[in-house]
Amino acid sequence: MQRCAGLRAGVSELCGKKIDGMLYERTVISKQPDEVIKYELEELKEADKLSPNLVFRDPYFLDFLGLKDRYLEKDLEDAILRELENFLLELGSGFAFLARQRRIQLDNDDYYIDLLFYHRRLNRLIAIDLKLGDFKAEYKGQMELYLRWLSKYEKQAGENEPLGLILCAGKKQELVELLELDQSGIHVAEYLTELPPRKLLEDKLHQAIENARGRMENRGNEDG
Repeated sequence: MQRCAGLRAGVSELCGKKIDGMLYERTVISKQPDEVIKYELEELKEADKLSPNLVFRDPYFLDFLGLKDRYLEKDLEDAILRELENFLLELGSGFAFLARQRRIQLDNDDYYIDLLFYHRRLNRLIAIDLKLGDFKAEYKGQMELYLRWLSKYEKQAGENEPLGLILCAGKKQELVELLELDQSGIHVAEYLTELPPRKLLEDKLHQAIENARGRMENRGNEDG
């Protein structure tokens, strides 16, 4: 907990805004090894270089959408666009909305990116894919297709490579890690349309951090 408090203060100072415990524990960087966190914070402080680990969160709180029980992917997308201002606030600073259902044509077949954003600080396009159920392995190939198309046809000179965010109702962490999605520029996160009691949520987030760090340490020991 002392480590979290120190890093939370560092992120808060460098990002120029207050970050409470609930938000810090949701950032991807909170689940990284100490050396990675230290390096990325130093990069932000010394070179003003913002890492995607400081931008993406897990989970995302979408309770403001007002979705209850059963709903379709289109209902989720429609609700996000109705509440776009709140959705942008939940995504974090720097995001700009570009398109809904961005059409891609390949060999006479049509594909659609659910939501397309641009992040000013990261200087890159962000494709968001919305899924109702748990994350599945085939979602990786779908997002890789989107990112490669965006890189070839939409990326402007001077921009960084596009990133993908797959929002799912749930995910199995071992599957996500085995697919090595970060090497493809893909982040998978859960979303919550209804929030549990704060204490329960805090406990879950803290446990997720400890589990992630434990898995990384085990992999490091195996590699060593």
